[in-house]
Amino acid sequence: MKNKPPIVICPSVLAADFAHLGDEMKRAENAGADCLHVDIMDGHFVPNLSMGPKVVAAIRRSTKLPLHVHLMVYNPFDYVERFVEAGADEISFHFEATEDVEETLLFIHRCNVRAGLAVNPETPVSLLSRYLPFVNSVIIMSVNPGFGGQSFITESVERIQEVSHYASLAERPKEAGPLSIVVDGGITNETALVCARAGANVLVSGTYLFSSPNMSAAISGMRESARAVFGKDLP
Repeated sequence: MKNKPPIVICPSVLAADFAHLGDEMKRAENAGADCLHVDIMDGHFVPNLSMGPKVVAAIRRSTKLPLHVHLMVYNPFDYVERFVEAGADEISFHFEATEDVEETLLFIHRCNVRAGLAVNPETPVSLLSRYLPFVNSVIIMSVNPGFGGQSFITESVERIQEVSHYASLAERPKEAGPLSIVVDGGITNETALVCARAGANVLVSGTYLFSSPNMSAAISGMRESARAVFGKDLP
């Protein structure tokens, strides 16, 4: 993919200690995180509930890092404005959650934040190709969405390669910049390596980073592993 974006390490807030949420966000920021990934779950699209706009607003007050809000909800269009007002810098939603994919993407852009599209492990990524001109990022779910701490689905590597291929063919507006390929779920030092090799540049990691006794060392190690291979051909 031409004009590759930089490697980005994005801790997933879902794995933080919610009893000390502000401190946890500062810990991630001080450890060298590039952004924070915030999962919003409605208990319907995925079998779990997480946080709402008020919690996102509290996170916004506690950190200067960009907030990437990942809507795991049905009818995501209805939630966009509330999370923009709460401080989201990027809003992603699931391809499977609405029939109004293009309309929702365009609305997110009209709200002056970045727009992303996520896809579940069982959904063919070829279905996303027509929307690539409208998105800043694509999230490849490398676990089944809804819960943290799951193991990485190895087939995700081929899906990352496929998205990277479609991105190289897509006619995207110059002002959109290069497409970020995000991988979310089961990301450790080892899986970060193979995902970066396949073309992912944004690595979302929750349990691995927040449970690390030294988050700074964990982030640095993940970043260096990804940088060492990013953009190189597969063996």
